[in-house]
Amino acid sequence: MSKTNRKSSRKYLSLFLATTTLALNFWVWSLLSPLGTKYAEQFTLNPSNLAFLLAIPVLIGAIGRITFGVLTDKFGGRAMFILICLISSIAAASLIFAESYPHLLICAVLLGVSGATFVIGIPYLSAWFPASQRGLVLGIYSLGNAGTAISGFMTPMLINWLGQDTTFLLIALLLLMTAVIFWVFGQNAQKWKPASGSSFMRLRQAAALRITWDLAITYGIVFGAFVAFGVYLPVLLKIVYNLSLTDAAARAAGFIVLATIARPIGGWLSDKLGGKVVVQSSLLLVCLLASFVAFQSTLTIHTTAAYLSLAFVLGCACGATFAMVGKLANPNIMGSVTGIVGAAGSLGGFIPPLILGVTYQFTNTYGFALLGLALSVIIVFVYNRGRFKKSTG
Repeated sequence: MSKTNRKSSRKYLSLFLATTTLALNFWVWSLLSPLGTKYAEQFTLNPSNLAFLLAIPVLIGAIGRITFGVLTDKFGGRAMFILICLISSIAAASLIFAESYPHLLICAVLLGVSGATFVIGIPYLSAWFPASQRGLVLGIYSLGNAGTAISGFMTPMLINWLGQDTTFLLIALLLLMTAVIFWVFGQNAQKWKPASGSSFMRLRQAAALRITWDLAITYGIVFGAFVAFGVYLPVLLKIVYNLSLTDAAARAAGFIVLATIARPIGGWLSDKLGGKVVVQSSLLLVCLLASFVAFQSTLTIHTTAAYLSLAFVLGCACGATFAMVGKLANPNIMGSVTGIVGAAGSLGGFIPPLILGVTYQFTNTYGFALLGLALSVIIVFVYNRGRFKKSTG
């Protein structure tokens, strides 16, 4: 095999390993979501308690994204993927010993670390592929977000087949095996070099860039909405539309799958049309669709189509945003930029579940929270019109 062919094979193997690892870690990150109503009944949790439990992994994931982004610049994606798989394995196994609400909160903190996985792959894969391909490649990598859907679909099914503790143990073993596989077959790109300077200095450089915060605000809304729906949609569908837990989890998984599939489409469109066009168009559509579903009391064909369309445009917006990160960030601080932008997305997903829980508790409807999403999206759209430059496309 020629040197060129070997290099090509390695970069596509790296893409496959990174995407698979992301999917498994996002499965762990979302483990509590399909089991939320079960735990609520088991430990007599009110909507606010449940919302707080589901939001904890999102918050910890946000903090972890900054940390792992900086560490990836210094130690490389291979080492960080292995480390986070080991932590995720411990997190999944810890659920076996959860026997009270405080125990669950501790487990939620451990599970949250898994949510930091995404930021490792952006600089890792950007070093393997040229800028002209990064929109599509990073979009393909983002398919690993389907781990959230895997969690919603597979976790209840496996628990029915194997029992709860055996399921958690199986997931823990899968993560342990993934760490070993990445240790054996994973490589950093030859062009990658450890970042110079201190971690604090690189983080400070990333934070000083205007584009970092422009993209962070955008991603905070679009990925925040994606995370919020992924975490809370099973609960919303069960309560509002009186679906069974299994049916609600399966439909929520479909939402996540469609949003995830749309991410490489958003990245590809960004390569062709420019990230600004894709992001701004998606924001307008999110506003319209969120306003429509806000007070739909029955799950008609039109309502279902609106939810699925919302999933698609959120996915496109997420893919386009990180396509811009991959093209615009300096390689020496790309992990740090990715960490800040990714953290904003996770923080954006932390607040909505809390708002959904409190809103329903006091108004008996989720409609006002969804209207809040529509309003927030329009504010970001207007902000971007004044801030995005032509060069960001």
